[in-house]
Amino acid sequence: MLGKKVLNHYYWHCSLTTSQDSVVRERVAQAEALANVQADKDYNIIKYPSNGQYMSLLSYTDFLDFSFPALAYSYRVDLLTGRVEKRNYHTSFNPPILHRKELMLSADHPRQAEYRELTQAAEQLGLFDNPVTIGFQKNWETLIAASGFQLLNGQFVALGNQVDGDAADPIETATVSRHLTALSRNNLSAPMQCLARHGFLDGSLSVFDYGCGRGDDIRNLSVNQINVSGWDPHYAPDNPKYPADIVNLGFVINVIEDIQERIEALAGAYHLSQRLLVVSAMLVNQNAYKGQTFNDGVLTQRGTFQKYFNQTELKGFLEDVLDREAIPVAPGIFYVFKDADAEQRFLLGRQRSTRNLFMPKRVLRLSARPMMPGAPKISRSEQRHQLHQILIEPLWQQALMLGRLPEKNEIANPLALTEAFASVNKSLRYLLEHAEPPLLEQARQNRINDLLTYFALQAFSRRKPYKHLDNTLQNDIKAFFGDYPQAISQAQAELFQLGKSERITVACQQAAEQGLGHLDMEAALHVHSSQVNDLPVPLRIYIGCATVLYGDVEQADLLKIHSQSGKLSLMRYDDFVGQPLPRLLERVKINLREQTFDLYQYGEDYEPTYLYFKSRFINEESTNYAEQAYFDEQIQALGLFDFSGYGPKPNEFRETLANARWAIDGFHLVRSQTIPDIDSPCGRYLSYRQLLECGETQHATGLANLPKQPDSYTALYELATHILDPVIDYFGMIRLTYGFCSHELGKHIKHRVAPKLDQHAAHEHNSKGNLICPRLGAAADFIVEDENMREVANWMAANTPFDRLYFYGEDRPLHVSFGPELKGDYIEMVVTESGRLVPKKNFKLIMPENK
Repeated sequence: MLGKKVLNHYYWHCSLTTSQDSVVRERVAQAEALANVQADKDYNIIKYPSNGQYMSLLSYTDFLDFSFPALAYSYRVDLLTGRVEKRNYHTSFNPPILHRKELMLSADHPRQAEYRELTQAAEQLGLFDNPVTIGFQKNWETLIAASGFQLLNGQFVALGNQVDGDAADPIETATVSRHLTALSRNNLSAPMQCLARHGFLDGSLSVFDYGCGRGDDIRNLSVNQINVSGWDPHYAPDNPKYPADIVNLGFVINVIEDIQERIEALAGAYHLSQRLLVVSAMLVNQNAYKGQTFNDGVLTQRGTFQKYFNQTELKGFLEDVLDREAIPVAPGIFYVFKDADAEQRFLLGRQRSTRNLFMPKRVLRLSARPMMPGAPKISRSEQRHQLHQILIEPLWQQALMLGRLPEKNEIANPLALTEAFASVNKSLRYLLEHAEPPLLEQARQNRINDLLTYFALQAFSRRKPYKHLDNTLQNDIKAFFGDYPQAISQAQAELFQLGKSERITVACQQAAEQGLGHLDMEAALHVHSSQVNDLPVPLRIYIGCATVLYGDVEQADLLKIHSQSGKLSLMRYDDFVGQPLPRLLERVKINLREQTFDLYQYGEDYEPTYLYFKSRFINEESTNYAEQAYFDEQIQALGLFDFSGYGPKPNEFRETLANARWAIDGFHLVRSQTIPDIDSPCGRYLSYRQLLECGETQHATGLANLPKQPDSYTALYELATHILDPVIDYFGMIRLTYGFCSHELGKHIKHRVAPKLDQHAAHEHNSKGNLICPRLGAAADFIVEDENMREVANWMAANTPFDRLYFYGEDRPLHVSFGPELKGDYIEMVVTESGRLVPKKNFKLIMPENK
């Protein structure tokens, strides 16, 4: 097949389709009809499966003229079911890109030489040394820059000293809270992690841990320069109870068996809080009924008391005692604000979307262009532009956050702007002259979506009068809606539309097309929690309704939006980001119509299942996406598993992978370095023992003939699965006459052998530690009873990928090897008058793939 082969797929330009096999042409035409697209108009590259049902038609921007074109659209077509998945990459920060274009075009294409030279230059720079991550734009550009080069007009040009200032520093999006979350994920308690994630642990607010236990949270927060203290009736009873901005009552009220003391503890903690009280308690789960009933809870086997709340009960208890609204932020974790403005900012902040606001290359730069010796003088307007950068850049970032130009009362440095530009209004006009209108318009629409979501969800709480709204929020209402009633009306219209399942279905399709989640066969959208605020407004409100009942969905990793049933499922995994096959730990199914949810936890009683093909549920802007996508393609290419439904059970998956001599190392699929039981399967029909104990000399000596190198077992497995299994499938069982030969066994074989060439020693070493056969791989001699061995050899030459195949006669065993070279040499051996075996001259059966 023509084109570039990557794992189990071929890639070629649509101009090559007419040169492909007729079956391939028919399948491409079928995919075009299903996707309703035309070659060279709607797509230009075909991704064709060598074994599978999914074909992709890809549209790369300016394929011929861009050195490494970026993907603009993709159409993934299921040829069996007729399902088409469209993806739009125009808003992606990190779209897939294409390399080695020359392999996808005909050999006589007029620009072949140009593309080959570009590929050769990239190879010389070592840019293709790690092919896993280079298939995405940001990774590729970073790699080129790190190599000391830049790509200009289709050529790699060495970088000199950076003097033009055009390469702006990337925008730093990490915050202190994110750093704390990542740093202390396994150390901070769940309530503290919530505070960190929502930006309350940036060091500006004091924290008091009411019921601090052994003080683990206090210790961890202290090392991060946070003003923190605590009290505990058992471990720190003498510590004073200090008022603080934030008070944490973490898993305290659920261990107090006396209801009145429980109320007093809650009221006492709230009294100490100056801005925010965080309350957490245990929720009902399958362990809630293990123990002896006591008061309104249970006594556990250890003699401790536990009161298991449900989410609604806990919310009601907090609000009854404190007479304040309790905001769920996670299962069993609530925020109760004392500061009304802080509460309002928090609720609005939860709805903020920032996707695609900050482009990698900023329009306005912080650094001024340095003057070079002998360079012409720059104009006064350019000097003024440079002097004003440090003032305009923060203003531009604020405009992107607000989705509009800031009002005077929102600007942090009006005096500096007035001094530099004569007035604030002139500074805003200057900003518009140097801004990107499309980017500001995108920010505007994002902000409107944030506000619609916010106002829609306010229907479930005490709506604030306009005069009590935050000043910035009042300005937003004027700018985007005109007045408060109009904003409420539009938001309520969005909320009331959620009852129409077709609206949710369409929104799910739109999200999937933008790379926000995976749409399954039941039209349910699976999306990562980090992408919730980038979803279409109907889905954000749909999920927001669940937060009213359940809490902060960011506690989960994946969300499943059931577009037809009014349900939302939340799944939490063990290290979702860091594992290629994360295990399911907890699943929550929320029924929005009935206002209930069910909690399922996995562990000892219920084995955590694997999440297969994680790359479907994230996108190219996610951490480890390139490695994950390649890992998923490798797993798929093995062809070992049935991934229909939820895929194989964990034990079945691990056993099958181990039997096939594969292991998982991080995000890499690597060959196993274990020694298997020799009676375990080696392929579908044979065992390792059969390949180790099949030769005359082995039988005569009784030597164990065991490989010492794990790679030798892998080579035998590869020989069995690629060569011997297909032969047995077609001709029936074979009789092995010679298989693996260890270094010890080889000492007993003196005649007519070539251990350095025949590959029977696989990957074994001699007494000096050198490879016995540098060709590697593995070999076996066998015969098929009652078959003409020439017919067997000819069939193998046409249907199996061997390294070397030696034919000795129609009724004699033949020798075959499978190794890294895969040369496909088919050689007939004849006996000379002197009795020597030599290859027959001019004999070579040309295999189909070599034509």
